[in-house]
Amino acid sequence: MGGNTESPDAEAERLSTPYAGGWIGGTHHFALRVYFEDTDVAGIVYYANYLKFMERARSDMLRSAGIDQRGVLEAGEGVYVVAEADIKYRRPARLDDELVVLSEVREVRAASCLIHQRVMRGRELLADATITAAFLSAEGRPKRQPREWLEAFERLKREREK
Repeated sequence: MGGNTESPDAEAERLSTPYAGGWIGGTHHFALRVYFEDTDVAGIVYYANYLKFMERARSDMLRSAGIDQRGVLEAGEGVYVVAEADIKYRRPARLDDELVVLSEVREVRAASCLIHQRVMRGRELLADATITAAFLSAEGRPKRQPREWLEAFERLKREREK
């Protein structure tokens, strides 16, 4: 509304593109808004929804790092699963809050990685988590991550440590 110089087709294409987070150094930023469906009757975010926010942010982080989870899954080569989640809830998020999930690769192993994630409202820490994502074969057994994924994780880790 008002002042937009894009053609209607260009504007429709731009508005039809899903949101993607971005990188500042080795930290991935993923912004989101708290909707009614995320809250309880008091307008406070239900605790399990922080895990959903973090899952979206992790998936976006992996995609933007060049990790094609879907391609590997469809090829039957393996899949990431959350093997462990250690989360501390600090303060509640509320209906219509604007949040950012910050994600950083902390440790890379042959068949897993540790990802530190924080849910923030401005500079205020709401939830702090360490997620262990394990790479499993189609049979559900731990499997070495693809070499190019390990390299991407190591690159991100180095970038964060600068």
